[in-house]
Amino acid sequence: MTEQFRRIFGPYKEMSVRYDRKQQALWCYFRASERPCFTPVMLLESKQIQENVKAYFEAGEDVAQYPVRYMILASQTPGIFNLGGDLDLFIKLIERCNREQLLEYATYCVDICYMNSISLDLPLTTISLVQGSALGGGFESAMSSNYLIAEKHSQLGLPEIRFNLFPGMGAYSFLGRKVGQVKAEEMITSGKIYSAPDLHKGGIIDILAESGQGHEAVDQFIRKHRRSANGLRAVQKIRKMYNPVTYEELMNITKIWVDAALSLKQRDLKTMARFVLAQNRGQMTADHKPAKAQLVRTKQDRRINVENLSFPLKDSTGNTILYDRRSHYDRRAIDLMEMSN
Repeated sequence: MTEQFRRIFGPYKEMSVRYDRKQQALWCYFRASERPCFTPVMLLESKQIQENVKAYFEAGEDVAQYPVRYMILASQTPGIFNLGGDLDLFIKLIERCNREQLLEYATYCVDICYMNSISLDLPLTTISLVQGSALGGGFESAMSSNYLIAEKHSQLGLPEIRFNLFPGMGAYSFLGRKVGQVKAEEMITSGKIYSAPDLHKGGIIDILAESGQGHEAVDQFIRKHRRSANGLRAVQKIRKMYNPVTYEELMNITKIWVDAALSLKQRDLKTMARFVLAQNRGQMTADHKPAKAQLVRTKQDRRINVENLSFPLKDSTGNTILYDRRSHYDRRAIDLMEMSN
């Protein structure tokens, strides 16, 4: 196993990556340590994962031994996929009229969604698995994948208009190509939260899974997709050629979003602050303990009870564990800015 392959797996603070050899898939999980939204750390790590996967393909050393044909975006927060932008940060930057940092944040979002939408410009397929709430930027990120799978109980929507803003990191572009301009604007300007069955009927969600059966739905999809993968990936390429979502389009829209955000009035920011409280409640358990302690175990998780081990190692199922993820591992020692270089 090369160092280039190991780098894909971190260590990370707010993301977690697992490899499923049978599926030939990388599972990329949101694992929020603060609020279940796109904090700067989560954005930085999401982009780092994409860059490491591209570097792995370019190196070409382990690709035959550890093939990656699918990248799946999911979440470890119970009942929540992602609640979107870091509204608490937005308020601070808007109050300081800090256009530079607001645009930097938005650019990270665009970079990640764009690369996900074009399959990282690699011969693989991207999938989003939503098992709960996906709001604002969370919904945008889910739509950026080649395929969107959601469990029946999930709720998805774009509430930004409620605090006099709009979703500016891909919603219009992705929705417009799925359901047309009129329906896209209706969804964006209504602020309505939709049920997964409704969005499946509307053609936005590709596969509707029974509640609690999301992972099985992904597995079933991959088994079916692999039988015709050559043809289906060719269709993916044609789709990008026929009606492409371009990086330039996404950036032009997100610059409009930055200008609109900086034009918000104090009353709008007060409304946004109420949404911050909702994000905080999504992160807290009933006894006010952080949800970090209640993270759902990943489908690929393994427990290790032996103290003295050397990594990487094989578990009982033959999967490779790359490094020790137990509680003594100090994630906070990571220099995140160095990781981005």
